[in-house]
Amino acid sequence: MSDTKMSLAGKRVVVIGGTSGIGFAVAQLARELGAAVVVASSTSARVDAAVERLPGATGDTVDLKEEASISGFLERQEFFDHLAITAGDVDRRAFASTEDLDLAFAREALEVRFWGALTVVKHGRHKLASDGSFTLTSGMLAHRPSKGSPLPTAVTGAVEHLVRGFAVDLAPQRINGVCPGLTLTELIPRVPERIQAATAGLPLPRAASPSEAAMAYVYLMLNGYLTGQILPVDGGGLLV
Repeated sequence: MSDTKMSLAGKRVVVIGGTSGIGFAVAQLARELGAAVVVASSTSARVDAAVERLPGATGDTVDLKEEASISGFLERQEFFDHLAITAGDVDRRAFASTEDLDLAFAREALEVRFWGALTVVKHGRHKLASDGSFTLTSGMLAHRPSKGSPLPTAVTGAVEHLVRGFAVDLAPQRINGVCPGLTLTELIPRVPERIQAATAGLPLPRAASPSEAAMAYVYLMLNGYLTGQILPVDGGGLLV
C-alpha cells in the first residue's frame, strides 16, 4: 500500500461469511475501495442474494466443516490478496454452565471458527499473495468471560492464539484478527432494553453497526506492517 492511500484497487478480496452481517459489510467496503470481491457461504441461496446486492462481486459456496469443501473452494479461486473469515455457527447450546455442557456438542463447536479457519489458512496460503493477509474473527468473551460461557470463551480465545501462531509461521504473509463487541447484525434481536443493558457500562454505550466493525477488517488488510494482532471493536469494553 502506498503511504496513506486507502485503496484496494487492483486487489482481490475473499470474504467467507460475506453474505450477511459483518462479512457482507466487509465485502461492501472492499468493493467501495476498488477490490474485486468474492463472497462465500455454505448456502447457495445466500450467496446468490448477496451477489445481487453487491454489484460487481462474485460468489461461491464453501462448508467450513469439511476439508474437501474448503480445499475445493480455494482451488476454484484465482490468486487473491486478502481473505477474511467472519463465518460462525450460532447455537445457543454453546452457552451453558460447566455442569450442563454437552461434551459431544462442545467438540463440534470448534468446527467452524477454529478448525474451519485453520483449514482455510492451511489450504489458502498457496493462493495468497506473498504480501497478502488473512483476517480471522474472535469475540469479546475471549477477554471478558461471563457466567455460562466457558465454551464460547475457549473457542474465541483459541482463534486469537491461532492468529499469533500463524503470524510467525506464515511470515511474510500476514494474519490478524478482529474482536467485535456487540454488533447489530441480522442475528441480533432488536430488543432495545437488552441492547441497552448489554452496553450501558461501556465508554461508548451502544452497539456497533456492521459497517463500523467492517472498517477494522479492511484496516488490517491495508496496513502492511501489522501481523499477529487482534483489533477490538468494542466501544471501549476492554477498559471497564
